[in-house]
Amino acid sequence: MSLKGKVAIVTGGNTGIGKAIAVGLAKSGASIVIDYVADPAATDALEREIVSLGDQAIGVEADVSRIDDLQRLVEAAVAKFGRLDIMVNNAGVETRTSVLETTEAQYDKVLSINLKSAFFGVQLAAKQMIKQGGGGRIVNITSVHEDWPMPGNTAYCLAKGGMRMLTRTAGVELAPHGVLVVGVGPGAVATPINLTTMKDPALMAKLDAAIPLGRMAKPEEIASVVVFLAGDSASYLTATTIFADGGMMQNSVGL
Repeated sequence: MSLKGKVAIVTGGNTGIGKAIAVGLAKSGASIVIDYVADPAATDALEREIVSLGDQAIGVEADVSRIDDLQRLVEAAVAKFGRLDIMVNNAGVETRTSVLETTEAQYDKVLSINLKSAFFGVQLAAKQMIKQGGGGRIVNITSVHEDWPMPGNTAYCLAKGGMRMLTRTAGVELAPHGVLVVGVGPGAVATPINLTTMKDPALMAKLDAAIPLGRMAKPEEIASVVVFLAGDSASYLTATTIFADGGMMQNSVGL
């Protein structure tokens, strides 16, 4: 699948799933704008990796919870590459706190980085796509927890549930403009956000037992879904979520 000539922004793009998405899109020929808020050295290394694939990349330090910074990402894409075709709203955090424990500061942080950034990421990307013509693709990286409760991580679930309805509603609103909006809902993925679990053999055994495929996903397996959605083969997909969870959401204790 060729994305030659396409330009993509990946928020939270220098680590974890975001990094895998940036590399996956670049392998298909897209030019990449890598958003980051920490570890500029990792961004520099990723830029070099993408350039080695024969594609172009720039890193832009931007706090996606700030609308001005999101606008700067879009402007950087247009200034460097002339357009924006693919927006991947991937940046996310969690606090692993329950409804009784979550502070206002924790709530504001999770909702701003996960949901506010996605809302205005969709808005600003869509405005640019409509302005330049030719439609575009917006991919929201949500989670199985957009639909599946996770007690003890309430603000995160709330943010991902909001992304579910953002994807559906924006997908309907933007369809007449040829801008497709699709969510990708990963299950458990081997990324830094899950290091605590990955370092505990007992927790890993419990997690693997809950996944029908018997293992966590590799970041590249989530990235491959995003690459598919960015290409011509996904031209009739919008306003929905594709879950890549190894069957986790459908598992049953058999009672």
